[in-house]
Amino acid sequence: MKNILQKKYILLLIVAVAVAMVVFKVKTKPPIAHEDLQYPVRAVEVMTVEKIPYRSHATGYGNVEPRVTVKAKSEVSGKIVYIHPQLRKGASLPKGTVVLRIEPTTFEFSLEQSKAGLSGIESSLRQLETEEENTRVLLAIMRKNLAVQEKEYQRILEIWQKKLVARSSVDAEEQKVLQLKQQVADLEGKLRAYESRKAALQAQIKQSQTQVAQTRDTLGRTEISLPMDARIGEVFVEKGEFTAAGAVLFEALGTDAVEITAELPTRLFRPLFANQQHERIDLNRPEGLWSILDSIDLEARVRLVGFPEAAHWQGKLLRIGESIDPRRDTVSLVVRVDNPYARVIPGERPPLLRGMFAAVSFYAPPRPMLVIPRKSVHEGRVYVVREDKRLEIRVVDILYRQGQFVVVKQGLEEGENIVISDVIPVIEGLPLKPVPAQDYVRKFLAAARGDESAIREIEK
Repeated sequence: MKNILQKKYILLLIVAVAVAMVVFKVKTKPPIAHEDLQYPVRAVEVMTVEKIPYRSHATGYGNVEPRVTVKAKSEVSGKIVYIHPQLRKGASLPKGTVVLRIEPTTFEFSLEQSKAGLSGIESSLRQLETEEENTRVLLAIMRKNLAVQEKEYQRILEIWQKKLVARSSVDAEEQKVLQLKQQVADLEGKLRAYESRKAALQAQIKQSQTQVAQTRDTLGRTEISLPMDARIGEVFVEKGEFTAAGAVLFEALGTDAVEITAELPTRLFRPLFANQQHERIDLNRPEGLWSILDSIDLEARVRLVGFPEAAHWQGKLLRIGESIDPRRDTVSLVVRVDNPYARVIPGERPPLLRGMFAAVSFYAPPRPMLVIPRKSVHEGRVYVVREDKRLEIRVVDILYRQGQFVVVKQGLEEGENIVISDVIPVIEGLPLKPVPAQDYVRKFLAAARGDESAIREIEK
């Protein structure tokens, strides 16, 4: 029993000594050195926000159509006696080329007959004018005879009053005067009749001249010439075939210009007018629409979809569609391209042919605007580098977006630096090491001015 109690005391003593040693060690141990931990500094690409000359732009798509398309129809009926050897689909012919001729014999006979009728009436008029002239001469003679006879009658009457001649002599002279007066009156009536007869013949001449002109015009319609430089489309007739008046002969497509009706989404149409000042315009007046087009001053660049970069042309905005397509919510902008067959490069720059699918990019004049890259915007927020080089997450008010460009309405100030590269993690106050993205900014500024090669670069 005594041994057991001794063992317990010894054990308790050992525990007490151990605890005392541990306490002593803890009390006498120097304090632990703590290290201040921070987020690592992130190197980011930045650009300075400033107003730059920005050209609002939008792209629409449409098919190429010739500005002038002629479907030549026969205006007379007859047998086709001549067709130009190159009047075939796809051929190009210059303006004025006689491409088709219809048998003219019947119309030539009709023209000769009309000319003969006109000549006969003109001859009758000349004969009538000659007769009128002769009648005038005869009337002048008859009037002189009447004057002489009246004097003779007066002389005989005076002699009779002196009882030197018989009454029968006076009556005979009076009878001669009356006969001459009758002849003068007949000639005067005949002259008056000439006027109405000439008027009738002149009316017949005009009618015959009209008939000759119509017959000559009809004869001219047997020969068909191209009214313009053209490429030939479909040809519907062959030599020796009879064609009826009104039948379609061939199709000709003008080569001087083409038109493209580009369908542009309405949401892209509004930014083209951004920052432009316009007065109120009355569209009921034709000059109202033209004043809008002139004030917009949109540049139109046409390129073929699926073709190399060389396949591009400069266009001109002609008119804006009269309505909105309710299914696609698009507005039509009609663009003209002159000389679509010029400067063709085989395999790279083809001519603009009917039916080709083209993209038309519209560029507004440059305006000073606050523009930032689209990649710098994250769900309406922009990462701004504060003066202490820490990250600030800021919400901005966006006016509109266009491709890789975002136009800011408010939320940013000129001179501030924004992050244009990825930041991980995104934490407010994150320390940053800003690196100016000079090469990217140079391309961005060029693209904002409408440099398409720069646009392609920043889109990569």
